[in-house]
Amino acid sequence: MARFHGFLRAFLLLSVLLLAVDVAAHVQGWHLSGAAAAVVPDLLAVEGLFAAAYASWVRVRLEYLAPGLQFLANACVVLFLIQSADRLILCFGCLWIKLKGIKPVPKASGSGGKGSDDVEAGADEFPMVLVQIPMCNEKEVYQQSIGAVCNLDWPRSNFLVQVLDDSDDAATSALIKEEVEKWQREGVRILYRHRVIRDGYKAGNLKSAMNCSYVKDYEFVVIFDADFQPQADFLKRTVPHFKGNEDVGLVQARWSFVNKDENLLTRLQNINLCFHFEVEQQVNGVFLNFFGFNGTAGVWRIKALEDSGGWMERTTVEDMDIAVRAHLKGWKFLYVNDVECQCELPESYEAYRKQQHRWHSGPMQLFRLCFVDIIKSKIGVWKKFNLIFLFFLLRKLILPFYSFTLFCIILPMTMFVPEAELPAWVVCYIPATMSLLNILPAPKSFPFIVPYLLFENTMSVTKFNAMISGLFQLGSAYEWVVTKKSGRSSEGDLVSLVEKQPKQQRVGSAPNLDSLAKESCPKKDLKKKKHNRIYQKELALSFLLLTAAARSLLSVQGIHFYFLLFQGVSFLVVGLDLIGEQVE
Repeated sequence: MARFHGFLRAFLLLSVLLLAVDVAAHVQGWHLSGAAAAVVPDLLAVEGLFAAAYASWVRVRLEYLAPGLQFLANACVVLFLIQSADRLILCFGCLWIKLKGIKPVPKASGSGGKGSDDVEAGADEFPMVLVQIPMCNEKEVYQQSIGAVCNLDWPRSNFLVQVLDDSDDAATSALIKEEVEKWQREGVRILYRHRVIRDGYKAGNLKSAMNCSYVKDYEFVVIFDADFQPQADFLKRTVPHFKGNEDVGLVQARWSFVNKDENLLTRLQNINLCFHFEVEQQVNGVFLNFFGFNGTAGVWRIKALEDSGGWMERTTVEDMDIAVRAHLKGWKFLYVNDVECQCELPESYEAYRKQQHRWHSGPMQLFRLCFVDIIKSKIGVWKKFNLIFLFFLLRKLILPFYSFTLFCIILPMTMFVPEAELPAWVVCYIPATMSLLNILPAPKSFPFIVPYLLFENTMSVTKFNAMISGLFQLGSAYEWVVTKKSGRSSEGDLVSLVEKQPKQQRVGSAPNLDSLAKESCPKKDLKKKKHNRIYQKELALSFLLLTAAARSLLSVQGIHFYFLLFQGVSFLVVGLDLIGEQVE
């Protein structure tokens, strides 16, 4: 957003000007740490144009700027406390689940009980499952995802794989089609679908695939993004949860990450996503039977999809859209925390920034579209409150709003308008406590708690920008960029498919996964040069915070200085693209 960037630059120039004025006043011996009401009479006794001008500036601060700024600061602190309480309640909910050993348990069935290892013998007891792999120009990962899906431990007569290729690169499409044909020769029921006109992006791709005439023969549909590698027993550990639970529309599995230790950026993402799955998804699944569908590694009852209106292309978060509509129709969701599906994290800041922009603009688009539907729906008052206030407003709107406004705008302003104050517990103690709670599901990440706190505040500029874009339907709100994959999915995971696969399932049809693993390993192209991008908004905020840190020294505000200094350096590192992998 050009206007947003222009505002940040103007704010930066103003802060530099005010810093110069305050430094000049400090040199004159005018004590900036004292109360403004006491400083003004002293300045009026001093002759000179600068003294008079500075006295006027102090009076304006005291009478006009400080009250409004303090009110805004107090309002953001209240929002901050509400969001912190929500986070604390979620953590207590997760602790209760752990202490009581609560988790979804499938009812006894042929596909989950004794004899389920003998796949061919009990084929009639396994429901028909459609497996979809939507992809677009993802040549780095298509082999490993197709290979993993084709080796799912399920009767081959009872599941069909759709490779939904939206690639606009002819060479990539040819490679994917060749891979599909190879698995067809191995006896796998797998189809290749390619759309020439890529309307609706992923939602349009899935919608088109569900319109196929043969879909009526299937009861469930499983979706895996192109970088996901399900374990061979994925269907056996998820599909049984539907048996005897006719009101269950979705079973969602957890994500795990093959490259979580690749660099600092992936480590910090891992902290966030571990909390999301271990705490948010699990607590909401147990106590509310509702959570946002993660878009992949989930099993849908096709009847629930159809009853909810099917896939829609109206937002960039088609997964959240279908989940909300299914919830309004009364369908329940189950989250299975002990079933994991491996995938990749974005390794470059550019890829991560675009992903986060889509993830934070889409919910605001959806909220505008479905608010009236939520009000008119027949679900209970508590469920409406949860959807509107907790799910959308608090976690999707208020969180990015206050984190950016409070720590990146109001805090620096209080340095130049010291009559308005932010207490130390707001700046340091509560954020540190919340970061500690966030990091508990990933205990090995404790050494990164300080970088995590700083990076989350740094990402607030991207999330705030995206939230505003989605809320007011600005141009970038509908931007859809496929997250760049590196193809780092481990060779060991592919080879393990052979080891875990039952022998009777593989006879005469097992592919050569050794060669597949070698082909899928990332190849370093030494000819390609990587470069750092420059992110102007992050740099502008970096200089703004560093300027405010310098100003805080004049008012002897210790903890505020250190926070502003380290946060400014964090913005500088991100603005110069020094975190994560560089872009080719």
